[in-house]
Amino acid sequence: MQLLIDLGNTSLKWALLDGRSLAAPESAQHGGAVPIDVLAAWDAIADVDGIQIASVASAELNRTISGVCKTRWGKTPDFITAAMLASHSPVRIAYQDPQRLGIDRWLGMIAAHDQHIGPKLVVDAGSAITYDILLGDGRHLGGLILPGISMMRDSLLAGTQIPPHELAVGADLDWATDTGGAITSGCVQAPAALTERIWDRLRARAGGEDPTLILTGGDAERLLPAIVRPVTHRPELVLQGLALCS
Repeated sequence: MQLLIDLGNTSLKWALLDGRSLAAPESAQHGGAVPIDVLAAWDAIADVDGIQIASVASAELNRTISGVCKTRWGKTPDFITAAMLASHSPVRIAYQDPQRLGIDRWLGMIAAHDQHIGPKLVVDAGSAITYDILLGDGRHLGGLILPGISMMRDSLLAGTQIPPHELAVGADLDWATDTGGAITSGCVQAPAALTERIWDRLRARAGGEDPTLILTGGDAERLLPAIVRPVTHRPELVLQGLALCS
């Protein structure tokens, strides 16, 4: 039994891998530390044979997680890196230096390539929103990065005199009739529109073949209603990629 951990900028996801069978993932917001509810959940895991971690978090949080794993199970976790994937990944990264690509993006593409044939657009909506374009033969054409929904909103508030209390909650509309709703809707509609624009361009690049649009990340459910192209929601995509590399 392997414990797989996806350690993001703000969230922590984990799942048990038994052979090739991945259990339903669990998740929590970490805030730069290990939440007590995560520790309680991990106390229920009796033993593991190994621990694999994909992390884009701080070195300090990586050390903390590593220490928890050593204390709880007596295991030193393996942190999967881009350097480890470079020689045998089925996805050929477009970056001149592939090791500069985030490990979460790479693992997400590996899972997407394994699960779907043809061209693919992988969108990870988290603290940042990343877009990766992948052809059916495993060639990565490149990607884009936007601030996440909350980061867009917060940066707008920081640079204006708009009172934070004017923000509407859940007003993910096509357009709005008040300032708060307009901000909330704009921060959702902008990445949704970019998703559709990239999908259309990838479709043209692929000779008219419809790409598979795969959406993952903590804000995926907020983006889903705003995207009018067919979408496959894969909340556990990075963990699935990690499972393939374990």
